[in-house]
Amino acid sequence: MTSVNRLSRPLARRTVLAASMLVLVTADLLLTAPAKADPVVGRPAPDFSVTDTNGTPRSLAGLKGKIVVLEWTNADCPFTQKHYNSANMQSLQREATGAGVVWLTVNSSAPGHDGYVDAGKANDLTVSRKAAPSGVILDPTGRIGQAYHAKTTPHMYIIAADGTLVYMGGIDSIASTNQADVPKATPYFRNALQAALKGQPVPLAETRAYGCSVKYAS
Repeated sequence: MTSVNRLSRPLARRTVLAASMLVLVTADLLLTAPAKADPVVGRPAPDFSVTDTNGTPRSLAGLKGKIVVLEWTNADCPFTQKHYNSANMQSLQREATGAGVVWLTVNSSAPGHDGYVDAGKANDLTVSRKAAPSGVILDPTGRIGQAYHAKTTPHMYIIAADGTLVYMGGIDSIASTNQADVPKATPYFRNALQAALKGQPVPLAETRAYGCSVKYAS
């Protein structure tokens, strides 16, 4: 019995040491493993590859050479309604697409949450709101929205022709649901779009987005 204990103690010590080293190595790997990149102005925008509500494939890589706008939407949100009922959003969409910009409206509402729609309903909304995006993307899993850290509806992004993120933030400066505030506000997004179209640096490339929270799956 004694000889067994004498043999087992060194073995036990070696087992504990090996386990400790494994924990340390695992911890080191966890600390040094590259984290998923956050969206950063001046760096490549997160790529995506999806099919829009009309069955058209849409990928950021495939749109290289064009300026791309991403607009997060939720038709049930009063902040979104402010910009659609005043025709501000539609005006911006037409201005952008008329200049060759690809405007993608993104809905990241999860099934069972406010704002969730299927492709047919999304297309009906485009018609009823007289909207003019290049396409509408449904993102019920939230994969695209979370990659871009989209937090509100609306939340606006501009991606330059080389794939660089050049603007992210609010549509304007007055965080209200009052349509009368639209002409009074500083049009952050429109100013950024104009600069991007001219190939100029965006003077205010990050602003505070306001609106309803994006209704991701919990």
